[in-house]
Amino acid sequence: MHKQSAQLTLGLSLKDEATFSNFHAVNNAEIIAELKKAASGQGEKMIYLCGTRGQGCSHLLQAACHYAHQHCITSVYLPLANLKSLTPEILNGLESLKLVCIDDLQVIAGHPEWEEAVFHLYNRIYDSGGRIIIAANDLPKSINLGLSDLVSRLSWGIVFQLHPLADEEKLSILIARANRRGISLSEEVGKYILTHCPRHMGTLVAALDVLDKASLAAQRRLTIPFVKEVLEI
Repeated sequence: MHKQSAQLTLGLSLKDEATFSNFHAVNNAEIIAELKKAASGQGEKMIYLCGTRGQGCSHLLQAACHYAHQHCITSVYLPLANLKSLTPEILNGLESLKLVCIDDLQVIAGHPEWEEAVFHLYNRIYDSGGRIIIAANDLPKSINLGLSDLVSRLSWGIVFQLHPLADEEKLSILIARANRRGISLSEEVGKYILTHCPRHMGTLVAALDVLDKASLAAQRRLTIPFVKEVLEI
C-alpha cells in the first residue's frame, strides 16, 4: 500500500461513539474547549493530555479527529500502542495534515528511533502551521523519554491532566450510553456492574457492549441475575 494511503487508512480507524458529545465533561470542560479549538484549526498548536487507562485520553483524541472532519480539517489518529511494531517511517509526511493526534506516547520511551521521529514530526507540524495533540499515561518528564529535546517540545504547549471520574459519574455515563442504545439500565443494575467489574470506563463500556448483544439475542431485560450470568460474575 502506498505510504500516504496507509497513513490515511490508519486515520479512519476511529470509533463512531468516540465524540465530544459522548464524553462526560463535568470536570474537563476546559480541556474539551481547547481540543475543539485545535481540531477546528485554531488555538494552541500543541496540546498534551495525560491520564491513566480508562480516563478517556483515547476517546478525546478520536473525538478531536471526528470534530476536525466536521470542520473539513484533515487529521489522523495514531495509537502508538498498536503501531509500534511498524517502523517510525509511518510518521513521514504527516505534516501535510492539519491535525495529528498521537496516542500512547509512553510506549516509545527508550526507543531512540521512535523518539527522534516524533521529535522531528513535531517540528515539521509546528513549522507548517498544523496542530498536534499527544496523549500519554503521565507528564512528559515522567514517562522516561531519553531524548531531552522531545521532553522540552512536549512542554511548549498546554499540558492537561484529565480529572478522574467519580463512581456516580461513571454510573451516569453507563445509564446514558444504555439509553442511547435503547436499553433500559436501572440504577440498581448499573451499580451492580460498577461494583463487580474493573472500574475504568473502557472495561465498563465493553461490558455494556456484551450485555447489549446478549440482551438482544435472548430478548431479556438487564436484571442483576441476567448480568451475573452473561458477565460470569
